[in-house]
Amino acid sequence: MLIIPAIDIQGGCVVRLVQGKTDKKIYSRDPVKTAKHWVKQGAGLIHLVDLDGAFFGAPKNAGIVKEIVKNIPIPVEFGGGVRDMATIKQMLGLGVYRVILGTRAIQDTAFLKKAYKIFKNKIIVSLDARDEKIVVKGWKVSSGNKNLIGFAESLKKIGFKEFIYTDTLKDGTLKGPNIKNIKALLKKTGMRIIASGGISSLDDICRLKLLERLGLSGIIIGKALYEGKFTLTQAIKIS
Repeated sequence: MLIIPAIDIQGGCVVRLVQGKTDKKIYSRDPVKTAKHWVKQGAGLIHLVDLDGAFFGAPKNAGIVKEIVKNIPIPVEFGGGVRDMATIKQMLGLGVYRVILGTRAIQDTAFLKKAYKIFKNKIIVSLDARDEKIVVKGWKVSSGNKNLIGFAESLKKIGFKEFIYTDTLKDGTLKGPNIKNIKALLKKTGMRIIASGGISSLDDICRLKLLERLGLSGIIIGKALYEGKFTLTQAIKIS
């Protein structure tokens, strides 16, 4: 099970939000230095999110993404405002390992199918949910009747074998992950899942580790690392 540190960028800084709300805490004004720190602690993949892009509909921190990719020896997955083919190509051209799709993928099935046909495993979809309903546009807007499990099953039909799942009500709260939902998703979809949201302790990681046999392939951790609840090295050792 891969332990993936998150770097959320807003206004050029590394920040963390709570439940996607715009009140933020700044942890660093040097995202490249932060990425290097996670590499030193043993990271095998960086989860990089352009929050400005997520809120405004197009990436705003491409220069920072380029610098991070150039300065670290491990893969970077990138999301935040990627809503057309040109942007996918742009980010891959910067050296990003894979591009995370959210809003446009949820709202436009034809776009998603075309993107998968062209890019295959160079893209991954993030299903961000509140009470089992998917939310979009920086988690500010409900997707309507898009049910979490139903949409995950539609991804499988397209050809995807893995997706990212975030419980937005847990994200940034340090109140523990939604084990029940993660387990249900794994069992009902038969897909690999990277889970995010609420991880607060090494005990949480131990509990999630038990779901690896069902297909939990990784967990994304943000606030717990930045708040020093444990180190990335400690998390990797028990994963």
